[in-house]
Amino acid sequence: MTGAAASDTPDRRIVITGDVGRVCWKTKEDFSAMSEGFGQEREVAEKAVQAAALLCRRIQGTITEEVLEKKDRSPVTVADFGSQAVVCRILEQEFPDDPVIGEEDSHELQQDDNRVFLDAVCSELAAQGIDGSPEQVCRWIDRGGAHEYSDRFWTLDPIDGTKGFLRGGQYAVSLALIVQGEIKVAALACPNLPLYASDDSMTGVVFTAIRGAGCHVTVLENGRGDSPVESSRTENPSEARFCESVESGHSSHSASARIAESLGITQPPVRLDSQAKYAVVARGEADIYLRLPTRPDYTEKIWDHAGGVLVVEEAGGTVTDVYGKPLEFTHGHELSANKGVVVTNGPLHDDVLQALRKLESE
Repeated sequence: MTGAAASDTPDRRIVITGDVGRVCWKTKEDFSAMSEGFGQEREVAEKAVQAAALLCRRIQGTITEEVLEKKDRSPVTVADFGSQAVVCRILEQEFPDDPVIGEEDSHELQQDDNRVFLDAVCSELAAQGIDGSPEQVCRWIDRGGAHEYSDRFWTLDPIDGTKGFLRGGQYAVSLALIVQGEIKVAALACPNLPLYASDDSMTGVVFTAIRGAGCHVTVLENGRGDSPVESSRTENPSEARFCESVESGHSSHSASARIAESLGITQPPVRLDSQAKYAVVARGEADIYLRLPTRPDYTEKIWDHAGGVLVVEEAGGTVTDVYGKPLEFTHGHELSANKGVVVTNGPLHDDVLQALRKLESE
């Protein structure tokens, strides 16, 4: 199953709004007007995740079978901190007053036993043309150290999907701007995701979205191929396809399988790591992604979802928690007011929520 990308004509462009099933024709002038006010933020976010993703891709390319056999996590450690340093440095230059809620801080990196990792991060940044002392690099990383909600802030996952990164699979760099509790801008870089589902000859993409102005995808390395993204319009649950993690550490595969059975879904799930799952739902390769807690006290972190949420919503999909509530990004670094996450193409959302309620009552 593949999603159709919205097509351009000389004068008009389809823009998919966040409302379920709503497709609006907009002139290019209207499109520009809708994105006005956050255009600079989108450009900066795209530049930041692109630079970070290229750094991560270079480091991933050094992982050998010997590293995997030794269960050596040093490549992902260096990439994780390097990615956060790259993104936070750019945000500091462009928006110095904006807090950043990121996943990492430099405390462990500054311990004497970890000096080798800090030196490696500095070397990787230098290879990308970014010169900074160890102290400067740690300061860039710690720009992502905010934890409390503010009226305007960014949230960053420097490497989402560390297991996928180590095994040579899918991972993502996710960045989102939240203003007054609403996601306004998102940039999601997927270095190992093909530009086209049916052709993996061109790999590495960046999805960007502005609230109310649609979702677009470009090629990671050069920013070319800017194309609108649209989720599938599948309405019959039995024709749908699930998307889930390779491993079941963060979401219950068994519960997803029971829901798929309840909906009459027979197609095998698409399995991949990271917020790349949001991307494949956004562009119609899958129709449903569920993040069902594996334990009652588990609370989702905002950086694991914010970028992907806006990408899906602006492609025409819908994202809520398991009770149908919108995700609330007003409680610091956690989605403490929500339980689980339900991501769909839009038309199937009510069917999935109904199946969840049925499962919970059993």
